[in-house]
Amino acid sequence: MWVGTQVGKWKRRDGFGKIDLYTRGSLHSLIWAMILCEGMLSVTRPVRHSDAPATLIGATVLAAIAQGVCAAPLVSRALDAYLGRRPIDRRLLVPAAALMVLNTTGLLALGGYAGTGGFPELQLALGASVLPFLTSFVLVVPVWLSGVCFAALAGAVSGGTLLAGASGTFALGTFLGVGFGSTLIATTSRLSAWTLGVMLKLREAQDVETRLAVAEERLRFGRDMHDVLGRNLAVIALKSELAVELAQRGKAAAVDQMTEVQRIARASQQEVRDVVRGYREVDLRTEIAGAQGVLEAAGIGCAVEDGDPHPGEHLPAPVRSALGWVVREAATNVLRHGDPRRCSIRLRADGDTVRLVVENDGVPPDTAVPPGHGSGLAGLRERLGALDGLLEAGPTGDGGFRLTATVPLPPPREDAASLVEERR
Repeated sequence: MWVGTQVGKWKRRDGFGKIDLYTRGSLHSLIWAMILCEGMLSVTRPVRHSDAPATLIGATVLAAIAQGVCAAPLVSRALDAYLGRRPIDRRLLVPAAALMVLNTTGLLALGGYAGTGGFPELQLALGASVLPFLTSFVLVVPVWLSGVCFAALAGAVSGGTLLAGASGTFALGTFLGVGFGSTLIATTSRLSAWTLGVMLKLREAQDVETRLAVAEERLRFGRDMHDVLGRNLAVIALKSELAVELAQRGKAAAVDQMTEVQRIARASQQEVRDVVRGYREVDLRTEIAGAQGVLEAAGIGCAVEDGDPHPGEHLPAPVRSALGWVVREAATNVLRHGDPRRCSIRLRADGDTVRLVVENDGVPPDTAVPPGHGSGLAGLRERLGALDGLLEAGPTGDGGFRLTATVPLPPPREDAASLVEERR
């Protein structure tokens, strides 16, 4: 039943589940190997040919089996307690210790009947009788306490051999054998549990990293949705107000404005779908043309100060995309804040740096967005920061607002043939 449960957990887990299954399986295999070894030594020829009652031999073997049945689930609970998953009631160690004492006493009694001289395997059997309990015990108590208990247990077992008629040399060998075996099993159990604990911490760290990646992706998605819908919703609101005014005056141009609102709304739907699918790329030239058209439709003069008929075409794609988002956010802010009459967009590439400046007037000091505020500007700083770029935003001295984005350009790739010629 335990194996089936662990296999079910293993199928639902990653690599940690495999190591967990391997560790628990190793400890259980160790316990039952000791039980099997002790059971076989309890019915060897010296014991069968001695005066030991059959009931004593059978009781000793049954005590060994009972100790394995008790120790197997106990080691799993002790391992969970060591990993901090759930506490363990230390009173569960009492019946396991009682079965160990009963089993060890039965072996000493068999040694007394068979004689320690004719039953040299008694030392190995005694060591095997205490290890199933110690496998769980070392995971529950501190290291120093387990060391003290090991020494006391080895002394008690070796003293028991003296009571069974063993010589001092036999008792000393038993003390050293039980002490060494206890230390070995303690080291093995502790090291296995420690390794499993390290893997558990690593798994938890990976889970945290995954959650952080998901949170970062949610922030990025929210930022993209803000950038996509912000300007379009502002334009829709502006044109809707204009259509209402025209309709109140009885002018047919209101229909044209509402048609434009419908077109922008449908375009926004498509842009949202593109963002969700992850295929959307911002084009700097398209954004500059769109910003100019939107601002002029709102009665705001927009001048693009760039002699290149295809602005930004010579820039790398990541730089064009980042600056396109800057133009989009800047146009949105121009429509939302103040009462501007003019706006200028300047794009200049000087050597290894490209600079984009968007400036407008008609922004009262109390409506200007302070530097560092606003989710849109924060999103732009994150985008430019990925390219080692900077964003500066703030009011100007003549009642306007200026937004400046500076992005360093990567060094141009030189042709391999020209490099060879220069080296020659």
